[in-house]
Amino acid sequence: MGKQEALRTLLVGILADGHVLLEDLPGLGKTLIAKSFAATLGLHFTRVQFTADLLPTDITGGEVYDPSSGKFSFRRGPVFTHVLLADEINRAPPKVQSALLEAMQEYQVTSEGSTYPLERPFLVLATQNPIELEGTYPLPEAQVDRFLIRLTLGYPTNAEERAILTRRRLAKQEIAPPTAVLAPGEFRSLQNAVEAVSLAPPLEGYIVDLVSATRTDPRVEVGASPRGSLALSKLSRAKALLEGRDFVLPDDVKSLALPALAHRLVIKPEPWMRGLRGTTVVSEVLRKTPVPKVN
Repeated sequence: MGKQEALRTLLVGILADGHVLLEDLPGLGKTLIAKSFAATLGLHFTRVQFTADLLPTDITGGEVYDPSSGKFSFRRGPVFTHVLLADEINRAPPKVQSALLEAMQEYQVTSEGSTYPLERPFLVLATQNPIELEGTYPLPEAQVDRFLIRLTLGYPTNAEERAILTRRRLAKQEIAPPTAVLAPGEFRSLQNAVEAVSLAPPLEGYIVDLVSATRTDPRVEVGASPRGSLALSKLSRAKALLEGRDFVLPDDVKSLALPALAHRLVIKPEPWMRGLRGTTVVSEVLRKTPVPKVN
């Protein structure tokens, strides 16, 4: 309710075949969004509640001994799905995070020397609470960089919250099950269609200029990597496709720079203590970088 822009950006992210980090306070609909997107797109959905005692095999699966045959066989974990909801992902220890890295980047799971490919599409929608720090483990920078975009939802307005209560009262049930509008194969075809959207060379240069500017800012310890350039390029093409165009406009790039780049920056300690965040740096870069003219 009232989060159309965030939902649209999330759709652009998964259309671009990327993982999404939903960072916001509890109770704002992060889990509901993930489940609803999976259902409406006709994709298989699994949910893992990340906790401090979670083991890597709880996600990836592992070798299990079969007494009847006397042999070990691989039992697949919840990562073998189309949409994996990693709920409160920062509550799991680094060993679990490292096990998830291979699946997110290579789309495969390795166990006892054998490799098992993941069925495509494979999307990780992860949630984390940015305020509560007790019992959490900061995500490694390498893993944060694997997320194509980071989104926040924010509280609804008073009018929107009243509409939520009214809708719940009239529905007479907690959650109305969403209806699938696509088959998995159709969604994969849409993802492939993103590659056919053209990106003019001046806009490629604009993307590189934006990303490069994050690396030269004196307040930034680590700027966005080339993975940030690739992410912004693909997101811009996905947004153009969603709007019915086969070409990218400068506004596509500008509207997606914040969710695509801000989480990839590491701010130096002193500016960070003064409240500087990656969103501020990217906003300033957008304001200072000249926008090219595209015919």
